[in-house]
Amino acid sequence: MTTRRIIVEPRGLASTRLKLLVPVLSVVAALIVAGVFLFLTGENPLEVYVKMLDASFGSQRGVAETMISATPLILTGVAAAIAFKMQVWNIGGEGQFLMGAVFSAGIAIWLGEGSPAAVMIPAVVVAGGLGGAFWAAVSAIPRVYLGTNEIITTLMLNFIAINFVNFLIFGSSSPWRDSAIATFPTGKSIPDAARLPEFFFRLDIGIFIAVALAVVAWYLMGKTRWGFAVRVAGDSTDTARYAGISVPRKILGVFLLSGAFAGFAGGLFVSGPVGALDPRSLILNLGFTGIIVAALARLNLIAIIPVAVLMGALNNSGPSLQSIGVPTATVAMLQGAILLFAVAGEFLIENRIRRPDAAPVSASPEPETA
Repeated sequence: MTTRRIIVEPRGLASTRLKLLVPVLSVVAALIVAGVFLFLTGENPLEVYVKMLDASFGSQRGVAETMISATPLILTGVAAAIAFKMQVWNIGGEGQFLMGAVFSAGIAIWLGEGSPAAVMIPAVVVAGGLGGAFWAAVSAIPRVYLGTNEIITTLMLNFIAINFVNFLIFGSSSPWRDSAIATFPTGKSIPDAARLPEFFFRLDIGIFIAVALAVVAWYLMGKTRWGFAVRVAGDSTDTARYAGISVPRKILGVFLLSGAFAGFAGGLFVSGPVGALDPRSLILNLGFTGIIVAALARLNLIAIIPVAVLMGALNNSGPSLQSIGVPTATVAMLQGAILLFAVAGEFLIENRIRRPDAAPVSASPEPETA
């Protein structure tokens, strides 16, 4: 009997071609797998994909809505990538996004109608970052000083944030709730001066702020001593300690920065298309989708921008599928498949799989009996 085996070994430095090809193939593979499921359920995959493409890019309004969907994904993707670069597994982007929205809406309502836009808009954006950083700190401090598992704490804090936002609007008489509407609880609209200016249908300048913040993050992580220290600590904590780098301080800083970027996304969403702390418009799993964006971009802070547009297009195309009888859950299935293949592709970038050069190992023969 012959035993077949394979060898998995580190690839070393992967080629640029491979690094570019794997994310593209991840998307293609996800489309094929989703297409098979659609076909098995009686749908025409080609018709579904054409409908999705037309909804996202087939008109000027569709392009504008795609960019609106991409804006928070740029920042939640950056938030995830910053943390993952240091192997800090911040899965709490959803909660940090929502707490950023809470802080942003709160500061806008507190400043009131009399404040000028030059004060309101920066205050709302900064408040969003502070809210996200605050919520990240709830997990960061136990991680640094008590050694708790940040995956568990950040994940659980997502659900606390979701329920807290629902409580502010549906379960209390908080300042975030519009008391003038008694029929159905809704968030109080922020002042017009706190709203981001629109320039292309509903698309506002938040897209430019998100891109600018992504570039700032790229520079900070790739061109500064602090970013270099973070990368060293992410590659090897022992090497970082030998080099005199305080690993706990870097973990804390990365956690807070990651949370701030997720909070910026919440702030821009409140001051942009939503205009209030509205759970129905905010609880959209944008923090979780940011993890997919970061994974598909291979934690490249510039590549996150076009990947976020792709994911924004998927999100934007979901409602259009109902017109042809296809459930909007198809979008979630596609995103999940993309994440699965992106992770598998990352393994293939880092490792080489081959068969051994030597002859196959054969099972030892049974001893002969006299």
